[in-house]
Amino acid sequence: MRRSLFFVSLLALCLSCAGPSGEETKTRPFPGTNIPGLISEPAARAAYLAEHYWDGYFSGDGLSDSSALLGVALPDLEQAMANWCGVLGEMPVGAAQKAVGKAFDAMEARHAADTSAQVFARFGEIVIRYLYDPNSPLRSEDLYLPFVQKLVQSPWTPEDMRPAYRYEARMCAMNPIGAKVPDFRYKMLGGRISRLYAIRAEYLMLFFSNPGCQACKGIIEDVMGHPGIEELMASGRLAVMNLYIDEDIAAWRAYAPNYPASWISGYDPDGVIRADRLYHVRAIPSLYLLDAQKRVILRDAPTEKVLDYLDKIQGLNSYGN
Repeated sequence: MRRSLFFVSLLALCLSCAGPSGEETKTRPFPGTNIPGLISEPAARAAYLAEHYWDGYFSGDGLSDSSALLGVALPDLEQAMANWCGVLGEMPVGAAQKAVGKAFDAMEARHAADTSAQVFARFGEIVIRYLYDPNSPLRSEDLYLPFVQKLVQSPWTPEDMRPAYRYEARMCAMNPIGAKVPDFRYKMLGGRISRLYAIRAEYLMLFFSNPGCQACKGIIEDVMGHPGIEELMASGRLAVMNLYIDEDIAAWRAYAPNYPASWISGYDPDGVIRADRLYHVRAIPSLYLLDAQKRVILRDAPTEKVLDYLDKIQGLNSYGN
């Protein structure tokens, strides 16, 4: 079950930390990125910022003290990572993946130049925590994919970790944004069997949940309490498919009446999703948003991101009227 994870900005703290002896260890602020004035188009500026975000950081002098990584205090580095992820999240996925790959190359080159700072392991751990940890509100398997693919190939990756990264890369490549998801059978409470592709709606929210899961209850409350959702569903533009993929069908049957009546609720009678054969569900709950052709718009996305996307749909629709 997921927990909520909040990344707290600590930029207000002083840019120095006390070492073990009580003496102050000097740190540098996270270096900014100067975007050339000739680049004026917003999308181009965002792409430049994303690709060059870490240039000044990896080119700076490093410190060996554990309170800093390459001279930047860890709280400041974490905030910089969160900000970078925010930039990536607003870009087309291909451009964002290119920026992630460039950051990996810079990390790897800096580590090769000075292995004593342990940049590869320490910076890589932060990237993994922000982009792949199931609890991270900034998680994105699409953005983690180029990073983990390079982890598989890098000479600096410990051999005992390579199989795990190879598995993660294979799973993250499954059902990327823009791809059509596989069809599957589901069985409803009354025993009727149907298929995902039989659901007709402009948008389909695919919700993997467990009976009694507190985080799942929270998502249900957030979705059903969000302005405009019921109208989207009543108009037929949005459908919600609530799917149980584990084995305790008796528990699911007992709990199923608690799900919203306007949702399609069922379970996976063939066990194909649980076996990672069609979808990679790393943690419950998990949300996908699909279009009318069952192409991925968002996958394993935080609830807020899904609702923000649906808000934009409603906004565009209202302006058209």
